[in-house]
Amino acid sequence: MAGELLLDRPADGVLRLTISNPAKRNALDHAILDAIAAAVGDFGDARTVLLTGADGMFSSGYDIGDLSDAAFAEEAEQLVAHPFADALEALHACEIPTVAALPGHTIGGGLELALACDLRIAADGILLGMPPAKLGLVYSHTGLRRFLETIGAPRTRELFLTARNIDARTALSWGLVNEVVGAADLEDAALDLAEDLAANAPLSVRGNKRVIRELLAAEGELDPEIERQLVELREASFHSDDLREGVRAFGEKRPARWKGR
Repeated sequence: MAGELLLDRPADGVLRLTISNPAKRNALDHAILDAIAAAVGDFGDARTVLLTGADGMFSSGYDIGDLSDAAFAEEAEQLVAHPFADALEALHACEIPTVAALPGHTIGGGLELALACDLRIAADGILLGMPPAKLGLVYSHTGLRRFLETIGAPRTRELFLTARNIDARTALSWGLVNEVVGAADLEDAALDLAEDLAANAPLSVRGNKRVIRELLAAEGELDPEIERQLVELREASFHSDDLREGVRAFGEKRPARWKGR
């Protein structure tokens, strides 16, 4: 039986995606991954995406347990190469902020999925890990780059070469997650964070997300054309209605009424 992705709007401007595959510890199958890519690629009027897992688990990674022996390599590669890559790219390219709320263990592909989000908040006591070394898998260079950018080379080596799980507090000290809260507080804390992000100026959030993405992708000097676009993006913000509204709202000590232009 395939897993499913549950969608709801728990607060104004927040689109919540909940991974649900209870029989397999929320393992990521085609149905779940395709649904993540579709939902993130078409977020409508949402201003923040909140990705989490049901039943006290975020995700145990790829669903490879039921692949047939006869076509194991082909089926495993198809799962990773198509729907998983599409879900990761959708999260990476998403114009609005993305938050991963980790209520339980976050392993393998589940951890990379969380890492593709902008921010991560974890329940105290959960475990995070990358088991490729115990499975005989060479991980993708794009996936490893994501870890290198987040926690640096020494911690990436430790995570992938030892295949040991780490607890949430250790993950926080590494920069693998941004915040750790009590398990009972996770849902409310994640929703508060998502609402805070959704309340910020859309032009500013989207513009800064793009600048960060381009700088990380450049790995050195920016391409002149990309640099020109980023300068224009910044200059346009000075002429926006939102900047004028933000300055007024700050001075008047009131919530801003954003127009997105």
